[in-house]
Amino acid sequence: MVLVAGSANLDFVVRAPHIPAPGETILGGAFQTFAGGKGANQAVACARAGGVATHMLLALGDDAFAAPIEASLNSADVTLHTVRPSGVPTGSAFICVDDQAENAITVAPGANACLTSAHLPPLKGYSHLLMQLEIPMETVTAYALAARAAGVQVALNAAPAQPLASELLAAVDVLVVNEGELRTLAGVQGSIAFCLAHLPCPVVVVTLGARGCVVREGATFHVQTGFEVLAVDTTGAGDTFCGALVAALADHTPMAQALRQASAAAALACTQMGAQNSVPTAQAVAAFLAQSPQPQDASDIEALRQYAGLS
Repeated sequence: MVLVAGSANLDFVVRAPHIPAPGETILGGAFQTFAGGKGANQAVACARAGGVATHMLLALGDDAFAAPIEASLNSADVTLHTVRPSGVPTGSAFICVDDQAENAITVAPGANACLTSAHLPPLKGYSHLLMQLEIPMETVTAYALAARAAGVQVALNAAPAQPLASELLAAVDVLVVNEGELRTLAGVQGSIAFCLAHLPCPVVVVTLGARGCVVREGATFHVQTGFEVLAVDTTGAGDTFCGALVAALADHTPMAQALRQASAAAALACTQMGAQNSVPTAQAVAAFLAQSPQPQDASDIEALRQYAGLS
């Protein structure tokens, strides 16, 4: 069973031909609202794409923005541990998605900033705690230390990028970062392989968008190439990857297969608009993988290894 502790937002999404530059005003297209927030997205991915029992600790305001978030999590069969701070609105995010499916996001944390160490539920029965950095850093650290003391595996998606205290890093079992976040945390410049050598976590996963991902598991390296899909919106793809990966690990799936499942789930998430509603089911992931080549193409693997500095 997985516990996700993190953010929950209502996303306000507008399509536009390109993401506006500073000071630029452009005419957009379709506007929609979606349930989002990195924590809630990952909880939905754990439950729906990963197919494992998932609980979520989250903070919501007593307002209309909370209802669609709760409905989305409930529809994915996520068990909620909800904190409702008085007089604080539900978190929100403002997202522009361009014609290349790239996005720019601004988050107003709202109630997410009110989660404290006192809100963590008893950890008995959980195998993994999954977190992100859209709740206070001191809260993330307190939860990680409590999980470590309870023998619960700690998975951290270190996003948005910011330096992490050595105390927190020492309590993380599985660290998931993108290439920019990797360099921020490693504090060095160089290849992906070189940066990975400067992080103490037992497992570090580096996501590389459409390229795929690179993982250091102890002294062993894994590479997983990306799956080609017709991308409509990349919002939530990274969160889908994180949730599906941790779910697979909680289900005792070997790392190489867990990466393949998570990468497939993330690719499928790019084929629909929105964050949580674009997360595929475990059945859809399995069907997609059944139609995909296996093993990976040797030339694609070598190209990814070279990009990462492993060859």
